[in-house]
Amino acid sequence: MFRLAQLDDRAVLLDHTSWFDLATVTGDQSLADPMVAIARHAELHAAQAACASAAPGGALADATLGVCVPRPQKVFAIGLNYRSHAEESKMAIPPAPMTFTKFPTCLVGPTADVVLSGAAVDWEVELVAVVGTGGRHIARADAWSHVAGLTLGQDISDRVVQLTGAPPQFSMGKSFDTFGPIGPAVVSLDAFPDPDDVGLWCDVAGERMQEARTNDLIFSVPEIVEYLSAICTLTAGDLIFTGTPSGVGGSRGRFLQPGELIDSGAEVIGTLHNRCVAR
Repeated sequence: MFRLAQLDDRAVLLDHTSWFDLATVTGDQSLADPMVAIARHAELHAAQAACASAAPGGALADATLGVCVPRPQKVFAIGLNYRSHAEESKMAIPPAPMTFTKFPTCLVGPTADVVLSGAAVDWEVELVAVVGTGGRHIARADAWSHVAGLTLGQDISDRVVQLTGAPPQFSMGKSFDTFGPIGPAVVSLDAFPDPDDVGLWCDVAGERMQEARTNDLIFSVPEIVEYLSAICTLTAGDLIFTGTPSGVGGSRGRFLQPGELIDSGAEVIGTLHNRCVAR
């Protein structure tokens, strides 16, 4: 397995306590670029194994990790992909993956601040699939082989901007700068007992708000990859936010406040810790 992250604009591999500069471990300076590393994800298992005999670059506890996928061409997000969330939103189950986009400029690292754009900013913890091998018309049965790994994300949403107009257009309300924390790392699929069944959760100000397993997704990652690739060519580094379970603030009548901490977690992947700050 491998755990690929980004530190000071360079690709690094992580173990439980340390980070290792990928280009140094491999002797290949082109792998300093995290996007190149993602496109060459098949080589990262051997590089991770080499870390066992390499000198670490430093302690993970002292590192401030950046965006693990810093320059994706496309960031897709799937709405209403858990039945529980569709029910709390009082919306019908979609007949196909309800897809919108988050612009890449919204992405931030796992401990970055979230700058609140208004009084109705919401949390949405999500599993994020990272495309490693691009393609068009990818069959569902082949889809996992096109995924470099999984990471964790927050689809932060300004509900006023998101829901303005009829029909509403989601992308702008979900693309304010800092509205896409991801990380802490891209984790290879072989690290998961079952990549279709990953537990995830979200706490806000110390209160558990969301908790679910991705086996409850209406459209699985392979189904989403098949659907998206039938429409547009997927490229290495594209991100797919796969949807959020029930428990969002909009259904609670409670939104994010300055000073609150959003703690998000997923089995195997790790955690995000994002402080909310006033604009």
